[in-house]
Amino acid sequence: MTSGQIRKTARFKITADSIPEYGFIENDEIKIIANAPWLDDTETGKTVKLSEVTLLAPVKPSKVVCVGLNYHAHVDASMSANKAPEQPMLFLKPPSAVIGPNQNIVHPGQSKRVDFEAELAIVIGKLAVKVSTGEALSCIFGFTCANDVTARDLQKTDGQWGRAKGFDTFCPVGPWIVSGIDCRNLKIEGILNGDIKQSGNTKNMIFDVPFIISYISGVMTLEVGDLILTGTPAGIEAMKHGDKIEIKIEQIGSLINQVISE
Repeated sequence: MTSGQIRKTARFKITADSIPEYGFIENDEIKIIANAPWLDDTETGKTVKLSEVTLLAPVKPSKVVCVGLNYHAHVDASMSANKAPEQPMLFLKPPSAVIGPNQNIVHPGQSKRVDFEAELAIVIGKLAVKVSTGEALSCIFGFTCANDVTARDLQKTDGQWGRAKGFDTFCPVGPWIVSGIDCRNLKIEGILNGDIKQSGNTKNMIFDVPFIISYISGVMTLEVGDLILTGTPAGIEAMKHGDKIEIKIEQIGSLINQVISE
């Protein structure tokens, strides 16, 4: 399940007032490209040090589609699920929930418990409408880290998940997109204040990446730059003001965010 050369793509600002740009990361430099890589990946000839930019969420999706209860261990640990789902459980996060690395997750006053959920995220690279599992991999631009932040108490009381999953800042993504890797066997961790709370592997997904893309594209059109969050392993916990949460995925990197109170 590979697509060739491994490449890291970042979205960033050079200064606070500059427009967002895209580039390919090589060692400690970013080679700036003309546009989003799925539109025009021509290198401009300009470079900038990675240490001198502010990394942003690597995509601006039209939608964020999420899969619930997609790891066997998470199902086993869930108080609301008696058995593994027979088909993917889908829900949406609004694009306004998306933030980048090192931005703050805001704990809303409406909730008494806000949890982290470490997830592998798929970045869609071409329009996908009713694609087969065999076609699904060709629709992937790459992968990144994501945190499906959830107001757990509101999820339970509301009965549907729009509010619990949809607050501003509830979808940290990054730090960059990695293309060309095999997503079938990647270690994934959720690390709270330096302590590993979640440790899983994508090989333990109930529904694999091709099936997920095919299934979702049979429901809704997946547009270029859309995100799919593929589910979280067991071990989710609550976060509070001042906490640091790190989502770490093998071959991709670490997404780090702080938690602040509203």
